[in-house]
Amino acid sequence: MDYGIAFAPIVPIEVLWAAIAAAVLIAALLVIGRSRGALVRVGALACLVLALANPSFTREDREPLSSVAVVVVDKSPSQSFGDRTAQTQAARAALTQRLGRIPGLEVRTVEAGEANGETDGTRLFSALGAALSDVPPDRVAGAILITDGRVHDVPSDAGALGFSAPVHALITGHPNERDRRVALISAPRFGIVGQSQSIVYRVEDSGISPGVAQVVIRRDGEVIDQRAVRTGEAVRAQIHLPHAGANIVEIETEQVPGELTPVNNRAVVSIDGVRDKLRVLLVSGEPHAGERTWRNLLKSDANVDLVHFTILRPPEKQDGTPINELSLIAFPTRELFQQKINEFQLIIFDRYARQGVLPIIYFDNIARYVQDGGAVLVAAGPDYASPTTIWKTPLDAVLPAEPTGRTSEVAFRPRLTDLGKRHPVTRGLEGSNADPPHWSEWYRIVDTRSAHGTTVMEGPDNKPLLVLSREGQGRVALLLSDHIWLWARGYEDGGPHLDLLRRLSHWLMQQPDLEEEALRMFANGHELTVQRQTMADSVTDVTLTSPSGATRTLVLDPVEAGVWRKSFDANEMGLWRATDGKLTALINIGPANPREFTEVTSTPDVLSALANATGGDARRLDNGNGTEMPRVVPVRSTDTFKGGDWIGLKMRDASVVRGIGVLPIFTGLLGMLLLLGSLALTWAREGR
Repeated sequence: MDYGIAFAPIVPIEVLWAAIAAAVLIAALLVIGRSRGALVRVGALACLVLALANPSFTREDREPLSSVAVVVVDKSPSQSFGDRTAQTQAARAALTQRLGRIPGLEVRTVEAGEANGETDGTRLFSALGAALSDVPPDRVAGAILITDGRVHDVPSDAGALGFSAPVHALITGHPNERDRRVALISAPRFGIVGQSQSIVYRVEDSGISPGVAQVVIRRDGEVIDQRAVRTGEAVRAQIHLPHAGANIVEIETEQVPGELTPVNNRAVVSIDGVRDKLRVLLVSGEPHAGERTWRNLLKSDANVDLVHFTILRPPEKQDGTPINELSLIAFPTRELFQQKINEFQLIIFDRYARQGVLPIIYFDNIARYVQDGGAVLVAAGPDYASPTTIWKTPLDAVLPAEPTGRTSEVAFRPRLTDLGKRHPVTRGLEGSNADPPHWSEWYRIVDTRSAHGTTVMEGPDNKPLLVLSREGQGRVALLLSDHIWLWARGYEDGGPHLDLLRRLSHWLMQQPDLEEEALRMFANGHELTVQRQTMADSVTDVTLTSPSGATRTLVLDPVEAGVWRKSFDANEMGLWRATDGKLTALINIGPANPREFTEVTSTPDVLSALANATGGDARRLDNGNGTEMPRVVPVRSTDTFKGGDWIGLKMRDASVVRGIGVLPIFTGLLGMLLLLGSLALTWAREGR
C-alpha cells in the first residue's frame, strides 16, 4: 500500500493563495512583535488556511505487474543451413526453462523471418514490435533473439526500439564458415528485342582464398556463355534479347567444397524484351471495300510503324496524261523490296496481283525474307485466282495453298476447324462456340488445292479459308476471302475481326504468347500455375524443380481445347523450372535474388552495435568449443546486463492501482473539532 496527502481547495486557487499570504503576514507580525500567545494564534491561522485547502489522507492499494521479455526465434531459410536448426531448438528449449524460473517475468515467444514472397530479407524487429504492441515501455524487461545474425531490419539506433531494456542476440552457426555467391552489380529491367544488354556481376567468396571460378550463363534455360572469372572482380556479360516478354538470365558458378549452400551460387535476372517499333509494309493491289480494314487496324496500334502503298496507276494504264500533271507517288520498289526489306517485321499483300509493278526478282527477295525469319500475309480475293496471281511467282515456294483458278460466290459462315479450336490465333474467338457461329456471313472464297499448312478456318464444303504455315524461320498466312470487311462494318452484327486480325499479325511477327507449342508458368501470390499449349490431343507430365533443387511430377488437366493446366502452392522463393522433355519454362517467385541468400555466413557483427547500445550482448552459441548457453539473470539496480557467462534482463517495478481510500481532514466532525479546538485554545490563552 502507498500512503499520501491530497489537496482539494474549497475556494478558487487565487483566494487560497491570498489567504496563505495574509496568514503568513499576520504570523510574521505576531512573531516579530513578540505578542503573547503568538504561537497559538499562528496555529489557529494555519488550521483556517488548511481548512480552505481541504487536505485528505489517501491510501492506494497497488498490485505489482510482471515484467515482459520476448524471445524472437529466427525461422528464415538461412537457419536451415548446417546444424543451425538444431542449435536454435536447443537454445529455445534452454531459454524457455531458465526464463520460467524467474519470478515476476512474463515470457512471450514469437517466430519470425519465414520466406513468404511478400517481404525481402529477415525481419525480426518487426515481429518484436508486434509482440510488444500491447505492453507499456516501463514493463519491458528485454528481448533475446535466436538467429544467425543476418537480420535486415535492424534499427539505426536504440531509441527506435520504443523501450529502454537490453537486447541480446544468440548467434547460431559456427566461426570460419565458407560460402561462394554471385552478386549482381548492375542489371537492366528492359531491353530492345534483337539488341544486347549488359549485366555486371561479381563472384564473391567468404572464408575462401581468392582464386578462379567457372561461370555458366543461361538464357531461358539455354547455355549461351561459359567462362572462368577471378573472384572478387567485376565482370561484364552481353546478353542478346531474342524475343519480346521476359528473358530470364541465370548466372551460375561452380560450388566450393565445404560451403554452406549452393543456393546463392546462382543469380537470376529477368529482362523484359520490348520491340522498338513494329514496321509493317501494306501493299494494296487496287482500291476495294475492305482496304481500310487493314489500315485502320494497323494504325490503331501506336507500336506499329505502317508503310502503306495502294497501286492506283499500274504501268499498263496509259491514258496520255503528261508526267508533270500526275500527283501520284512513285512506288519505291527497289528501296522497299531490296534495300530495306529486312527492316520490316511483316509484309501484307491485300488483293495484290502481278501488274508489272514488282519485278519477279523482288518476289524472290520476299521468299528469301520469309525463309530468314520474316512474315508475309496474303489477303486474297479474285486476284489470287486470276492469271496474274502471285502464286505464279517465286512466292509459290512459301505460300501454303495453290489456287485452282475458280472463285466461289456463295453465302457462308466462317467456321473454326478442329485445329483452329486449339490454335492460339483462333481459339476462343467470340461467337465461335455456337453452331453456326454467331457472326455474319461472307459471300466469296477462293478455291485452292494442296494446302500444306495448318487450316484454322474453313468455308463452305470444308474449303480452306485461313491457312497458317511456317516456312524456314519465318511464317506465312493466307486468307482466302476479301470479305472480312463485312465484320468490320457490323453487317448482320459483324464478327470478331479485331481479335482475329490482331492475333494473326502478332502470330506472324512471332509474339511468344501466340506460339502453338508452349510451356508457361504464371504466379498469382503464392499460387503457381503451369500451362501447356499444344496442337496435340494429349500432353506428357511436367517435371517441376523448386529453387532448392527438389523435383516433383505434375499431371496437367485439360481446361479447354489445346490448353492443359495445373496449379499448386509455391512454398519457396526463387527460380522455379518446369520441363516436359521438349519445352522448358522458368519463373521467379518473390525477389529475383532474395536478400536472405545474399550473405549466408553467420555473424554477430550486424547486431552487436544495437545490442551494446542497449546494454545487451551479441554472442555466438558456439565459438568452436561446442554450444554454450549463457545464464539468464534478473537485474534491477544496474545498467549492466551482460557478463562472461550470463546475460541479464531488466526487472521492472510497475504496478496497477486496484483501490483508493480517502480520509478528509477538515470536513465533517473531525474538521469541526480541529477548528473549534484551535479557536478554544486561542481563547483560553488570551484569557490567561
